[in-house]
Amino acid sequence: ISVSEDLGCRRGEFSRKHYGSVELLISSDADGAIQRAGRFRVENGSSGEVDYAPGTWHRTDVHLENPEYHTRWYFKYFLGKVHQNYLGTDAEKNPFFLSVVLSDQNNQRIPQYHSILWRKTGTQKICLPYSPTKTLSVKSILSAMSLDKFEKSPREIFHPEIQKDLLVLEEQEGSVNFKFGVLYAKDGQLTDDEMFSNETGSESFQRFLHLLGDTITLKGWSGYRGGLDTKNDTTGTCSIYTVFQGHEIMFHVSTMLPYSRENKQQVERKRHIGNDIVTIIFQEGEDSSPAFKPSMIRSHFTHIFALVRYNKQNDSYRLKIFSEESVPLFGPPLPSPPVFTNHQEFRDFVLVKLINGEKATLETPTFSQKRQRTLDMLIRSLYQDMSPDLHKGNNMLNRRSFSDVLPESPKSTRKKEEARQAEFVRLGQALKLKTTVKGDTTTNLATAGFCKKEPWESQSFCSNFPHEVVCADSWGQSLLVSTDAGILLIDDGQPSVPVFDKTLQIKQMNVLEALDLLIARTDKGKDSRVLVFRLSAIQKAIETKKMIRSKYDCRENKLERTKGCHLYAINTHHGSELRIVVAIRNKLLLVTKKYNSLNILTSTSLLSSPESPVEEFQYIREICLSDPPVVMTLVDGPTGDSDNMICVAYRHQFDLVSESTGESYRLHHVETNRVNFVAAIDVYEDGEAGLFLCYNYVCQYRKVYPFSGGSPLIQPSAYDFHFSWNQVPYAVVCAFPYVLAFTTDSIEIRLVVNGNLVHTAVVPELQLVASRSDIYFKATAAVSGSFDSTSKEMSSKSSPQTLTAYEKPEFPLPSLEGEVPCKNLYKIPLSNLVGRSIERPLKSPLAHKVITTTTLSGFTSLPVTHSLSLSRMEIKEIASRTRKELLGLLDESVPKTECPQKLKNVSRRQSDPKQGAVRSSSSDR
Repeated sequence: ISVSEDLGCRRGEFSRKHYGSVELLISSDADGAIQRAGRFRVENGSSGEVDYAPGTWHRTDVHLENPEYHTRWYFKYFLGKVHQNYLGTDAEKNPFFLSVVLSDQNNQRIPQYHSILWRKTGTQKICLPYSPTKTLSVKSILSAMSLDKFEKSPREIFHPEIQKDLLVLEEQEGSVNFKFGVLYAKDGQLTDDEMFSNETGSESFQRFLHLLGDTITLKGWSGYRGGLDTKNDTTGTCSIYTVFQGHEIMFHVSTMLPYSRENKQQVERKRHIGNDIVTIIFQEGEDSSPAFKPSMIRSHFTHIFALVRYNKQNDSYRLKIFSEESVPLFGPPLPSPPVFTNHQEFRDFVLVKLINGEKATLETPTFSQKRQRTLDMLIRSLYQDMSPDLHKGNNMLNRRSFSDVLPESPKSTRKKEEARQAEFVRLGQALKLKTTVKGDTTTNLATAGFCKKEPWESQSFCSNFPHEVVCADSWGQSLLVSTDAGILLIDDGQPSVPVFDKTLQIKQMNVLEALDLLIARTDKGKDSRVLVFRLSAIQKAIETKKMIRSKYDCRENKLERTKGCHLYAINTHHGSELRIVVAIRNKLLLVTKKYNSLNILTSTSLLSSPESPVEEFQYIREICLSDPPVVMTLVDGPTGDSDNMICVAYRHQFDLVSESTGESYRLHHVETNRVNFVAAIDVYEDGEAGLFLCYNYVCQYRKVYPFSGGSPLIQPSAYDFHFSWNQVPYAVVCAFPYVLAFTTDSIEIRLVVNGNLVHTAVVPELQLVASRSDIYFKATAAVSGSFDSTSKEMSSKSSPQTLTAYEKPEFPLPSLEGEVPCKNLYKIPLSNLVGRSIERPLKSPLAHKVITTTTLSGFTSLPVTHSLSLSRMEIKEIASRTRKELLGLLDESVPKTECPQKLKNVSRRQSDPKQGAVRSSSSDR
């Protein structure tokens, strides 16, 4: 297997072809006359290839995108808790609201600020770390959200009723419950009039309905009704209903809606199904019979059609998806072929696909413009309602007088503020209960659920790792780690082996097994160098137990001209030739090594080759930049012949530099005042280069077109898109279909094709260690997809769930003052993420036996050791102090937080899952 194919195997193939291709679909009547035409993206589960390349995706992971328990922040983190809300207008005189809460991140003892900025264009959500020493002002929060200029500075709103209005704003993000149409079509039916006129369905259609959900009687139905009549039976007597991963779903089934013998168009049926964004077409007949086309249905509202066919011979379902051209890409992509023999898997896949499809449709211009108008109207109306109160001079808490009779002492002010906060929390919790009982939130936000194993679950690699990690890279099944105690080789379950002593300080490294090379950048400042070693020589030294080498034994391994370097980058696909670009201040050195197929690790090459590979590298040219690069990535051109590029980030921009001419071209300019560059990741979409440009909270995808007449075509493209992380990452890893952001205490997992959030895993004291193949990280707790739960889930088809603050049990923490929790090394196998096992065996340098990559099995969560020993009372004290910070009242002494035991305990009712959102105790308040 070649090196480039090998990388394709491990990284997955970034391709939008998995998500279908756009076709012009024309439907005609029985006489052949054209009725309607439309452009739809057709997902058929195959990209036209018969034999699959190593990078082709055979298995797909099924996730709800932007799940509410990760996106409905106001309901989850703010409502029912003391928090601050602010009102202001930006430079264009558009009003905005800001909500800030100091919360304990999923009870992992990690205090964080959750902030929501409400504007007419939508909501922006970010997490900011809490520091007991550094104050955080409202303006600094808004600055982090790229809002620096104001017409009116933000002022705090104290009225508890504001919570109702902000909850209404959050509900504009889309419904948490869904209504889907189900249309029965007999074999050979080509018009919607024929399909809607089917009075009853077949036996296989009835079985399909039974698979989708339960038959319920509409009269007196108290759950989500999806627009159906539950009093007078005017929309039929029964319907199909289910709860899936916390979402209530009502199906509008054509054969269950009222049938009219006189009305051939069946207006009553079309009134419901024609107004559903998503419709399932269940078509009878063989695959060879005339196929359904979306243009057969007359509806301006339906954007997504799911065509289902049942095969009696092998008891399987076949699925095909049609999405209107303007609908953004959404997952999961169909398997190839799109045939499901496991009916339960088929049900889960269809429901996830349809829910994701409806959410994606809400981003089309038709719906997003309507939502923006509604948001603008609601925010302006709320601003006008709140403005009079602000102009009365009531904006500062201490100036408000609750009593005209007695002068207020500081103590009574504090008591009144505590009374206001208690009322604020009481109203918020009542609102949370009302919303939950009404069914306007997913049950996942209120209750815990059973979890399936997720691709990003980690497994323990090395327990109680005592050293500070500088950098690392995987070597077979082992890990080569640069630490404060020297360079160590670690294998799962075995003691670490020292390779170099601590005189050699490696800051950046690459292990290239196919080329028998270790590349490393050592030391710092003027003494830094790029060193190259033969892996076989290092392995031989380990096996013969030679003396551990020091910095002074590596003189022969230094690459010439690299003194004083602060960064280097190598090309991703080094099948033909390895390229290294070394940055020395604002100067780039291009160095190459010709790839010799005979030089692959063999017993003969060990005998013939010198120990140091320095002589095999040749200096090509020097390129001067205007500034030293902060981030650098090599981009392979389509031919590899003088069209390779270097992406560099400095100042406020990302530039592309031609390797052959040294000319630079502006790729992307960053408009914000402060820039924190994170990464530029080269991805190859169907063989064509693209770049993920990551800075601050933003991730931009830019397609890089090949050089045309000496310059690359850098122009806006329909393929370009961007999304925002919820927290500023310090590292980003791409493993198709996922892109993972690593922050100081969480891993945020999104989909590459659309940037949609899939999961946020809270990992205390997280440090990414290596990510070239398997992902290794150091932390005090593992990443798992599940928690124990005693709550009864409403549906047996459940979801990965993070417990809310009200349900998660509190774990006793070690109370020793100053105790440092032990840190472990964990591994997320890349084969789990990219959806296939790596078939080729990997050889470990520590063992002579061949080790094959195993998929994660029987992974058990390790006991969580929390990173910060903070009790709820301490969090409350921090919140009280933070409030003063946000108000700018730090000069006053912070009063001790009075014990809230005077408030009545709210009893925990375990029996009713819908009560879960407001379960509380006095300490919660």
